Amino acid sequence: MSDATSVGKVYLVGAGPGDVGLLTLRAIECLQLADFVLYDYLTAPRTLDFARPEAEKFRVTQLPGTHAERWPHITAKIIEQARQGKSVVHLKGGDPLVFGRGAEEADALRAAGIPFEIVPGVSAAFAAAACAEIPLTHRACASAVALVTGHEEPGKAGAMLDWDALAKFPGTLAVYMGVTQLPHIVHELTSRGMSPQTPAAQVYRASTGEQRTVTAPLGQLVDEVRRAGLGRPSLLLVGPAVAMRPQQLWFEARPLFGMRVMVTRPKAQALPFVRKLELLGAIPLLLPTIEVRPAADWAPVDAAIERLAGGGYEWVVFTSANGVTAFFDRLKSLSRDARTFGRAQLAAIGPATATTLAEQQLIADLVPTEQMNSERLAEMLVERCRDQRVLIVQAADGRGLLRQRLQAVAQVDFIAAYEQAAAVDIASPVFERLRRGDVDAITLTSPNIAKALLAACDESIRSLLRTGRVQLVVNSVRLAEMLTGEGLSATVATTPTVDGVTEALIALRQTSKGTAPS
Repeated sequence: MSDATSVGKVYLVGAGPGDVGLLTLRAIECLQLADFVLYDYLTAPRTLDFARPEAEKFRVTQLPGTHAERWPHITAKIIEQARQGKSVVHLKGGDPLVFGRGAEEADALRAAGIPFEIVPGVSAAFAAAACAEIPLTHRACASAVALVTGHEEPGKAGAMLDWDALAKFPGTLAVYMGVTQLPHIVHELTSRGMSPQTPAAQVYRASTGEQRTVTAPLGQLVDEVRRAGLGRPSLLLVGPAVAMRPQQLWFEARPLFGMRVMVTRPKAQALPFVRKLELLGAIPLLLPTIEVRPAADWAPVDAAIERLAGGGYEWVVFTSANGVTAFFDRLKSLSRDARTFGRAQLAAIGPATATTLAEQQLIADLVPTEQMNSERLAEMLVERCRDQRVLIVQAADGRGLLRQRLQAVAQVDFIAAYEQAAAVDIASPVFERLRRGDVDAITLTSPNIAKALLAACDESIRSLLRTGRVQLVVNSVRLAEMLTGEGLSATVATTPTVDGVTEALIALRQTSKGTAPS
């Protein structure tokens, strides 16, 4: 945390190539310490999820000047924040000392008397090599690798690149920031003696679901890259080792590779699912459609907690993970803990809710394992709670079915531990992608989530949904039926879980690619 009476510390942190899984443990530790995070356009937005919510996040483009002119302002901003006693992280795409001006910033910090640490990151060349399966070195054809900037302007005075030496380099050239200068780079290499038949590759957004790789002989690469429409950020690899690239790549063989999946749950709940999609090769697009808010009136919740602590309930029923989190947050605010439950038995509507209970060191006594819905939970409870007192913890606008069925056999109290409100940001880049049809599938996991999304959709977006250009994947038949009433169809997961929704997405992807599910 910041301390205005002393100078803060600065961390120059490598943000890696794009996949947040390639962040180092030290990078995450620094982000969790930071009061102020400065980041550039190469930093994957998901990287910021590791920072504390209250930390200030500041994008480099908010500073004045063009690329070259902005650098002094970056250093000035870092020093300004550190002198306020803040812990400062400057996230740099890739590694801070590989074309990242890390050395210049370190010198400026040292001169200003600001303590700092440099945290290395996975550089783009290493990510491209691993994910495009192009070895940087190979015992058969490449014993060296050169990291080269492609950002130098043709004819620039004081150019530092020795093109003659690079054209004769006995290994692999990894050229950074060379997309706009690709014709110039190819010309320099081939005019200085490198064969136009030298294997070459351009790798776009290495390590992410958006990765695309174009390979061609060096003399043909410009035309092939232009035809493929590859832009920034891309990395150029040149040398005999590029020819070692196999036809079938592990990275692109992942079942959801390149699939653009919109995730609509609140961010805190969505992140584990987002990571699962990333690991399967998808491009997750997070657009929360609802936000979870504290209960408007805690009095009924507090009264129920007092009754529970006094042994007043035989069963406590949780119908969502949100309910568990909200209930325990309230317990803690009252200086209480799991001992409040005494001998009461616990019921959870499904495995996700049971898992959230387990995180609070409580094991659910009753969890449906097949039909994970209110209907099945009611059937199971009716058999067990006759003439007993039951507390149901739900959202303020939760379904009344469970209450109605249990009230026929038991004494039932219901408390609203949280509320849900529509929170679709129609100005977000993700919503704009949806408007353009730049989304393959949308996952919907509750009626409230679906209603909030549809309320934000204009006729042009609804048309994309009706025609199936953007597919809907839901976790229950009930939700699919609700969408049918809106004139929309949906793929229904076999189970209302993250795994079930994931399997439905994989089946959808295989169908779109014309392959049978395995």
